[in-house]
This record gives sequence, C-alpha cells and structure tokens, in this order.
Amino acid sequence: MVPVIIILHVCICVALILIVLLQKGKGAGMGAAFGGSSQTVFGSAGATTLLHKVTTAIAVVFMLTSLGLSFFFSQGSTSSIMEDVNPSQPPAAQTSTVPSPQTGETENK
Repeated sequence: MVPVIIILHVCICVALILIVLLQKGKGAGMGAAFGGSSQTVFGSAGATTLLHKVTTAIAVVFMLTSLGLSFFFSQGSTSSIMEDVNPSQPPAAQTSTVPSPQTGETENK
C-alpha cells in the first residue's frame, strides 16, 4: 500500500510543478500596467480558468497523499538507542592518558 502511495505522490508532485509552471502569474501584465493599459493586476482576476481548477484539485490530492504517507510512516515500530543500556551500571571512570606539561620548575619539599 505504501509503495503505491509513494509512486502516486511523486507523480502528483511532478504534475503540480508542471501545472504551476504553465500558468501565467497575476503580475504578468505588470510591465504593461506602468503604461496604463492593464488594470487586472490590481483588480479582480475574473472567471476561474480550467487550469486553476486542475491546480486546486491536484494540490488537494498532494496534501492527502502527504497526510497518508505521514500516517503510514508514523505507525512503524518505535525503537531507541538506549534500550540496551543497563541503568544500574554507573558510568565508566574516564582516565586521562595525556601527560602533564613540564614547567621546568623544581618543587621544594
């Protein structure tokens, strides 16, 4: 089940990228706006196009597959790296193997 959702998710990702890249942005007429020929940049966008509806539908499917994958992968077995540690054992004493620095001074006793 999970591999099918992963394959579907990857296909939806590619399709969503391609559909978004095909669309013309709202600021596409911005260069013409300075000439005074286009007011649609700041006004209403008009009727919803078919490409916009397809983008919305694919985005919804993308979110559903994302939630499904997160649900399936969260149901796995839980393990910890601390399972094999015995809490009754004290930590091992650390010994230093670094020699002390020679100061050249002699001690008087």
